[in-house]
Amino acid sequence: MLVPVKTGATDGFRIEAHDGYYGTLLWSYDSDYSLPPHNWTPSFSGTVTPDGRLYIPGAGGTLLTTTNLDAAGPHAFNRVVFYGLASYLSNPASYNATVQICTPLTSDSQGNIYYGIRESGSNPSGLTSGLVRVAPDGSGSYVPATTATGGLANAILFNCAPALSNDESELYVAMRGVNSSPGYLVALAASTLATVNQVLLIDPHSLNQARLLNDGTASPMVAPDGRVFFGVLESPSLSNADRGWLLQFDANLNPLGNPGAFGWDDTPSLVPASCVPSYSGSSPYLLMCKYNFYAGIGGDGTNKLAIVDPRNSQTDAFTGTTVMKEVLTILGVTPDSDYTATYPGAVREWCINTAAVDTFTQSVLAGSEDGVLYRWNLATNSFSENITLTPGVGEAYTPTVVAPDGKVYAINNATLFAVGAGPVSAPEPHPAAGFGLAEPRPQPFSGRATLPFSLPSSGRATVDILDLAGRRVARVLDQDLPAGAHAAVWDGHDASRAPAPAGVYFARLAFAGRSSLRRIVLVR
Repeated sequence: MLVPVKTGATDGFRIEAHDGYYGTLLWSYDSDYSLPPHNWTPSFSGTVTPDGRLYIPGAGGTLLTTTNLDAAGPHAFNRVVFYGLASYLSNPASYNATVQICTPLTSDSQGNIYYGIRESGSNPSGLTSGLVRVAPDGSGSYVPATTATGGLANAILFNCAPALSNDESELYVAMRGVNSSPGYLVALAASTLATVNQVLLIDPHSLNQARLLNDGTASPMVAPDGRVFFGVLESPSLSNADRGWLLQFDANLNPLGNPGAFGWDDTPSLVPASCVPSYSGSSPYLLMCKYNFYAGIGGDGTNKLAIVDPRNSQTDAFTGTTVMKEVLTILGVTPDSDYTATYPGAVREWCINTAAVDTFTQSVLAGSEDGVLYRWNLATNSFSENITLTPGVGEAYTPTVVAPDGKVYAINNATLFAVGAGPVSAPEPHPAAGFGLAEPRPQPFSGRATLPFSLPSSGRATVDILDLAGRRVARVLDQDLPAGAHAAVWDGHDASRAPAPAGVYFARLAFAGRSSLRRIVLVR
């Protein structure tokens, strides 16, 4: 588990690598990244390419990169400079002071990295705010926001992670000017950063130009059918109780369908329709989003989570606008004492900007301002589990993540929590009992996975890869072995040597009438 950590009151950032199962700190590295001028503190986050290379933001719009992420001990990072290392080294102080990364990093399947930069002063290369592409060989290209939009915008929206189309031929990102409007959603060719399409973002109720605030974290979300969803803030302010709108477009950025009634500081989560047994509509997927109705600014504090149908509609009770149909909603639990005197039904707000959807249990994991992590069971429309993380404070909007082993990671009060059953002792490279499979490494994997195991005595052992239906995909070991520690390797191919589809599989060790099973996740 790679954890970005803020170490100073203003600047100061570190990346920490922890064993994802035991939590042990493997290594850490201090970045020289500094924040662009801002109001709310922007995010600092890295990305891992499919071949296991980590990139994190560095100073002057540069990247810092390393490999062998599972190895314990100090890690050396190399600097990657899209405008040339020699240029950077000629005047690092100037670049560090005037060019800063302002978005999360996005990797495609080939290891190309995309991100936005913000320019806050003149620099030797004449860089202005724009979008960057860095290839696996370290070469870089970039397009200024003014060029990408034909002069209509001059900056990349803070915290807006570039989103790739399903075939990775196009890249979607939001751009704006000095003010929060006008704002544009722009489609660029992923290989050249040439503009393909762009659309002016409009408030669907007032028909004014929607607002894009650098304080938010909304990013484009591309659905399996190519639709693009993006959240904006309404205009004029508070005309939708500060909920904003979730806009939807086709792959060419033509407006499509109805907006969602909530879009502020939220990137919707994709929910397979099969995860909601009560759903009888025709859409193959639904969207999960925060559904706060903020007390005192137009709303009554009935803060909810929602599953909405992007292909069906209803009338929004507050604005009268036709919006995506609510399939399920669920109200928060804890009364908000700051507002209950005026709004008796007010509850603490949901502090989530992208919630993890656990398709195995048909549930959503979301954190609340009350300091509790909730599991929303979509089959029963109830909170089937909850765990108190903190006493509850005013929270930043943060995401949740579900790991391959089912452990849930959530942030509350600037603390990362790992929630789920796990060991409390130090890790062992092989099962202590003398027989069984250990945790596959890496997990998940994209190239080769090592499957450590131990045998209590000599004999014939087999290791098979099974799909979720229990069918054998490949046999990766069939051999007479002595007692002790061994390892099999799966390269992600099936028995016919064809690449296996990405997904969840099981490794099964069989020996002397006994078997041991481990889950393994293949990504492409």
